[in-house]
Amino acid sequence: MQQAVVDESRILIVGLGLIGGSLAAALKSAGFKGEIVACDRDPDEIARGVAMGVIDGGDTQLATLVTGSTMIVLAVPVLAMDAVMEELAIRLIHTDSQVVITDVGSTKAAIRDSARRAFGQLPANLVLGHPIAGSEKSGVAASDPDLYRQHKVILTPAVDTNPAALVRVRTLWGACGAEVLEMDVERHDQVLARTSHLPHLLAFSLVDTLARQDERLEIFRYAAGGFRDFTRIAGSDPVMWRDIFLANRDAVLTALDDFEVGVARLRHAVEAGDGDAMLATFGRASHARHYFDTLLNQTSYQAGYQTMEHNNLCYRVAPGGSVSGRIRVPGDKSVSHRSIMLGALAEGVTEVKGFLEGEDSLATLQAFREMGVAIEGPHQGRVTIHGVGMHGLKAPSGPLYVGNAGTAMRLFAGLLAGQAFDTELTGDASLTKRPMGRVADPLRQMGAVIGTAEGGRPPLKIKGGQMLKGIYYDMPMASAQVKSCLLLAGMYAESETRVREPAPTRDHTERMLNGFGYPVERQGDTCWLSGGGKLIAGPIDVPSDISSATFFLVAAAITPGSDLTLEHVGINPTRIGVINILQAMGANLTLSNEHEVGGEPVADIRVRYAPLTGIEIPRDQVPLAIDEFPALFVAAANAKGVTRLRGAEELRVKESDRLQAMADGLTVLGVDNRLYDDGIDIVGHEGETPNYGGGHIDSLGDHRIAMAFTVAGLRARDEIVIDDCANVATSFPGFIELARSVGLRVDEERREAHD
Repeated sequence: MQQAVVDESRILIVGLGLIGGSLAAALKSAGFKGEIVACDRDPDEIARGVAMGVIDGGDTQLATLVTGSTMIVLAVPVLAMDAVMEELAIRLIHTDSQVVITDVGSTKAAIRDSARRAFGQLPANLVLGHPIAGSEKSGVAASDPDLYRQHKVILTPAVDTNPAALVRVRTLWGACGAEVLEMDVERHDQVLARTSHLPHLLAFSLVDTLARQDERLEIFRYAAGGFRDFTRIAGSDPVMWRDIFLANRDAVLTALDDFEVGVARLRHAVEAGDGDAMLATFGRASHARHYFDTLLNQTSYQAGYQTMEHNNLCYRVAPGGSVSGRIRVPGDKSVSHRSIMLGALAEGVTEVKGFLEGEDSLATLQAFREMGVAIEGPHQGRVTIHGVGMHGLKAPSGPLYVGNAGTAMRLFAGLLAGQAFDTELTGDASLTKRPMGRVADPLRQMGAVIGTAEGGRPPLKIKGGQMLKGIYYDMPMASAQVKSCLLLAGMYAESETRVREPAPTRDHTERMLNGFGYPVERQGDTCWLSGGGKLIAGPIDVPSDISSATFFLVAAAITPGSDLTLEHVGINPTRIGVINILQAMGANLTLSNEHEVGGEPVADIRVRYAPLTGIEIPRDQVPLAIDEFPALFVAAANAKGVTRLRGAEELRVKESDRLQAMADGLTVLGVDNRLYDDGIDIVGHEGETPNYGGGHIDSLGDHRIAMAFTVAGLRARDEIVIDDCANVATSFPGFIELARSVGLRVDEERREAHD
């Protein structure tokens, strides 16, 4: 990404402390060609800044510096803003109206109000800002040219802020290496009260409390690293923080109230010896810290939950390679989701082995932590869930974020429709484009009150305390997610809930409910249960995910000389469409060591190379392989003749329009295909070997598209580069490492997605 160029002739920094001095140092380091001057009441600081080469000059009087400055950066304490703003209002009356004013204060409402008082209105060229960076050190001597690099700067423009002024301030911070975001003033002050101001208040309070005790010397002498880490910020400038707490008083008090409620709850748990309550709090905090840290490194601060904007993860696949060995792919995502959901609602402790530690499953796990469920792990695929019973969930403090997990959102909709509290379900940018009317509409028939965004899309806002009634629902389209959603809602409904499916879909929910002691019955194409039952905890061994295994099944099936065994793969009859289709195409695929774990059938699958032939895929196999088609399309490109698929319109509403995405990618490689509303024709090769090239593929952030074209590289003539692959972690953590271990030639790299 090209370095931003600051086109200002002279920048005036008012207040030459750590923040102002670091800004000047960063601009100098970035090659700023203009003049940087500073105003500070301490002449020694001015002299020190000049001697360090951070500024070109300065004065203790603002009046001498305003004229000729094209941008003014206010870096004085919040409570000093009134005086500075008043003087600027006087000086700028006779100055060029193009002068831009910005600031670095950590509270915005107080500074905005100060500007209004001084100028009579909010100047159009005032752009309030706040760099989320700092140190317990102070003064220009602590200036650091890298202080803002890869840190966020939040700007809070008003509706009538001059767009050109906003661009100039964004450019200023961009030149310092910062990520510039936007937020409204009130939201900024609320967020910072919780994430910055409250931690400082607590650190000051803890150190002060301990420092006033008689044994303070012993306490500090034996303080461990955790104490030092937590209290480091108590060494910050007391005057600055006094001003911040006074300026942002209301938001700080609200944050402190919430914190005191949490401390009181934890104190009660300690007093009562309630280990589950303590574990719920500690587990929720620990995993929220790790999980949301990962998310925030990939998201827009302003929007909350968006797709990655920078550092686009790409796969670079070299042509050729081999496939051999014996591997075990991660646990089944569908079973992992359901193990957490039912384990949380069960009575007793549920031990889960083989849990998929991907982002989708972790989002489900974290959502239950936020609803008060104590969960240990995951650690090497092991999770322990301390169930709270059917009615033991507690209202979360905010929206439940499920990332990219459509399964989680649709199943949660049914489960939460029966709770006593209101909830909101949200996800990443990809998920917010996916239709949720297919679950919201039948849930409304049951008496649920659910709001959606335009087009029946997320977020879902679910009203609690509704009396649900069982229904008979004839699904217009086969969908395990819809069926599971209604069965989960049916557990909270009066009388019986029946669901008829037009074609068989995966039955993990029915199997697991029965395994937890909640009877689900089936006759033909209809399954049903009655409300008012309960779940009893028990052990769960999650099989390896056949959807993840599919990429390696296809890899071995298309590569001469291959011999690969995949261990402990789930072969649920409702999920084996990929096995049936590959065998129909001529794949040399055998099953062994077949047995059941927790009601789910598993087996080891061995695949050796054999020439494939194109087929017309039987319609009854489509719902049994709906998630496996991206990989199967690669098999079709390597088969002799034409492979035809129809009745797969559901592929258009997955993480991407998978029919269109795969057709576009195959076209890039030179594979002939013809797209239909509900399917595709893929023309394989006519000779003895496949004949397609390489190229640049856009996965559209869809993990299965990215992995499918990685496999395609095994038979490509040239390199394949696949963009936007970060979401592979949602379903298959460790995919690249496992692919390399069996012989694929793939590397990953990060590139700037936007210039």
